[in-house]
Amino acid sequence: MAIGNFATPANTAQAGERPAPISSTLVALLAFCCGAVVANLYYAQPIVELIAPQIGLSSANASLIVSLTQLGYAVGLLLLVPLADLMENRRLVVGFTLVASLCLVAAGFTDSPSLFLLFSLLIGLTSVAVQILVPLAAHMAPEASRGRVVGNIMSGLLLGILLSRPLSSLLAQAVGWRGVFFSAAALMALIALVMAVALPRRMPTHQSSYGELIRSVFALARRHPSLRERSLYQGLLFASFSLFWTIVPIELIRQHGFSQAQVAMFALVGAVGAIAAPIAGRLADAGHGQRGTLAALILAPVALWLGALPGSGYLWLVVCAVLLDFAVQLNMVLGQREVYAIDPHSRARLNAVYMTSIFVGGALGSLIASPLYEQVGWNLSAAAIACVPGLALVLFLSRRHRKA
Repeated sequence: MAIGNFATPANTAQAGERPAPISSTLVALLAFCCGAVVANLYYAQPIVELIAPQIGLSSANASLIVSLTQLGYAVGLLLLVPLADLMENRRLVVGFTLVASLCLVAAGFTDSPSLFLLFSLLIGLTSVAVQILVPLAAHMAPEASRGRVVGNIMSGLLLGILLSRPLSSLLAQAVGWRGVFFSAAALMALIALVMAVALPRRMPTHQSSYGELIRSVFALARRHPSLRERSLYQGLLFASFSLFWTIVPIELIRQHGFSQAQVAMFALVGAVGAIAAPIAGRLADAGHGQRGTLAALILAPVALWLGALPGSGYLWLVVCAVLLDFAVQLNMVLGQREVYAIDPHSRARLNAVYMTSIFVGGALGSLIASPLYEQVGWNLSAAAIACVPGLALVLFLSRRHRKA
């Protein structure tokens, strides 16, 4: 049972009343937990070349570690996150987080490549607990401040994405790659304990079988054009985000002489873009969602074009990283605010559609990043990447023109 006034917002909402304001302490706690859980997806990315030889995985197949983690997350978004509209939410969050902890421990101990890849898949699958926490926070927040609350929590999630890579590199240097996994496992166990105490109980009113629930996910996507549009915009932006962050470390090392520690510092500077989340929440609450979306869709390609300028030094890459991260986060929160408003009783399934689209875009971006860079180099790669959010901008403007 939740303690103190943590339970108040969700409990009053379940009773059919307006939820009480969610405390800033709980918002900060949820933001931290979201960032810590989503970081599980990215710890292995900068250290695959340390992991692969020790578990007997060839260099050609080393990228499977990251790919399978992302694949597991995408599968979990589609098949597990909708359970939050059917089963008690706190139990799901705690259960998935505990299983993630066990999988991280198992991955840290194994020397078998096949077992390590299996545990990588399961780590991604169970880390979807974060996508149950976000809509749960939306349920707990009053309508007037929902965008701000979701924005603040999403800033924690983006920081987890951005900080996981430098943190993993630094930890691996200090305690080895296995120590990275053991540390993450201990953090997941702690978060499961905290969530068991701090989260309110929320039992959804939706009643159906699991098969009907999954079919309803696709039905929601067919029924709501705004869900499809928002998913497409953010999927394209996240594809450009993934493209950029896959190849920019290579460019910094090869062309600017950066060490791994300096690349980690670059990623830390790029994390400044996470300030977009609370700004986006306030824009949405004030009714400026469409203007904010337009700003984000313009800013993303402009940022990449700045980074593509011939002869631009690494300082321009810093500017590009900060502006791109800002744009991606701004549009993500604005999109979530609009998607969550479609149907309060289907938020977990709506979130599953939205986030699955985002990570499909990210996976496709990662897939083509290295071949693109090796073929045409940084400047042309960055210019090509700018076309991806540019397409989202064209689609957004054409939609507004049709409605005018």
